[in-house]
Amino acid sequence: MSRRKHGSAIGLAGPSRSRQQTLETMFRQGFPYSKKLTAHTSCINSMTFSPQGARYLATGGDGTDLDIHIWDFHQENLIRPLYTCTGPRRNIFTLAFSATNKYLFAGGTDNTIHKFNVTCLNSPLDLAAGGRPADSLRNATHLHKDIVRSVSCHPTQDEVFLSATDDGRIVVHDQRSWQSLPRAQDTIALDCEVTDVKWHPTLEHLFATSESNGTVCLRDTRMAFGPSVSRTREGVVQTYSTRISKGALSYLSNPEPSSLTFDRDGTKLVVTMLNHNPTIYSLKDPNPLAVCRATNLPNGIPVPNGQRTYSNSCTMKHGSIGALGLDSDDFYCAGSDDFCAYIWKIPPLSELTEKRKVVPCDEWSVLQEYANEIGYAEGPLAERYLPVSLDTPLDRLTGHKSIINTTLVHPSFPFILACGIEQHIFLHAPSPHLPFSEPLEQTPKEVRCIGTTRYDPYSFSSTPRDSDDEAIALFDHIITQEGEADPFLVRKYIPDTEAIGPEEESDEDLDEDEPEEEGSAGVC
Repeated sequence: MSRRKHGSAIGLAGPSRSRQQTLETMFRQGFPYSKKLTAHTSCINSMTFSPQGARYLATGGDGTDLDIHIWDFHQENLIRPLYTCTGPRRNIFTLAFSATNKYLFAGGTDNTIHKFNVTCLNSPLDLAAGGRPADSLRNATHLHKDIVRSVSCHPTQDEVFLSATDDGRIVVHDQRSWQSLPRAQDTIALDCEVTDVKWHPTLEHLFATSESNGTVCLRDTRMAFGPSVSRTREGVVQTYSTRISKGALSYLSNPEPSSLTFDRDGTKLVVTMLNHNPTIYSLKDPNPLAVCRATNLPNGIPVPNGQRTYSNSCTMKHGSIGALGLDSDDFYCAGSDDFCAYIWKIPPLSELTEKRKVVPCDEWSVLQEYANEIGYAEGPLAERYLPVSLDTPLDRLTGHKSIINTTLVHPSFPFILACGIEQHIFLHAPSPHLPFSEPLEQTPKEVRCIGTTRYDPYSFSSTPRDSDDEAIALFDHIITQEGEADPFLVRKYIPDTEAIGPEEESDEDLDEDEPEEEGSAGVC
């Protein structure tokens, strides 16, 4: 297979300062070029890069397409997957490579963590001989009692990883031992769903978790696992402030965090929240430093009345932070319900800390200037923290026809991947020329309007589909029913109680929250 050396990639050659100036000039023009990577036949939920250079990309979806595709960015013209792994029996929600690319882990609604031995990816001899991560190397061990929402691998140990599930369990798995099932001392059991878990990229004893009740924590493995006598506070060493307050409202809201992401150094933590905006934290500071909004277009002009902008109300979103070829992870990208993805340039943490405001509670509730402001607070009587509002994104990525669930910012090359309800993975770049592809095409700027496809609940196919029309129509319908929800109405927070909505949930409402059966596109 023909391959190129990637040192001559666009914007990457030359001295560091020259490279940075070249890339920053390119980024000011946005990411107007794109191409589609096509192999899936249904919605795509999860993407992950391999460590040590992000040469490989693993992608997985749901519905009728449960294959896991592995793409190689060292190909001369990337048009199809290098390998395809099979095994999951229901929708795939999470994928993770181990520290040295020895294993690929997958989890989802079949309540199982699937392990694939992918060492042949690192062996030229195996590649030449047609080696692949065959099904015979798959170990469908690590059974859970509920949906696997996230798997996160140890930063240096291939055999160690964390998992988080909808039954509230966080489990540390160590395959160096001969235990076939997790022991009690390997498990944290919480009272609500765990929506994500992420191992710290450099401090191997730290990991972050998010819960459906709004809690986001930093935990220490030395306090979280082991014999009960050595455990303390379920390992929690930091709880981040996620409750929000608005003007003179007497109550708070605690939006549900759907995913977490660290930068490569572990100094930034970004939380994606349902019915709210992505929020940026410094690892050591419990209060947020910035909020990613899109009240302006990338050119700085306010979004026109009636035009949709960033929102997150309908699907589980996973954002990404990366460097795009620069020296630090200063770019955050997230998908949106308005069929676009948004990129923000994150200012230095020291600058954000200096610009953040802190308002006493008594001023917050009476001064008119805060009537429509949203601040973060531990409780109704606590002071309000107003993080810096990043109102103008660096760019707005178009070309999609429906909701974008997942984005990935490449750490070394200037491109971004995005996927969601459609069958395709979209690659967005600031230049038409990349070392692993034929020239990219100009991306259409027009954004499709909701309702241009007709939703028929009786026509949904149970077989692989040739077009996205059915899924697009379904999620158009969902957006019209659920889109643009106000967190202060749907997620009221009252101290000493759980978050509640405008009315108590009925048994019928609870039944609607049950996991959908295999093949349903409603879990994208």
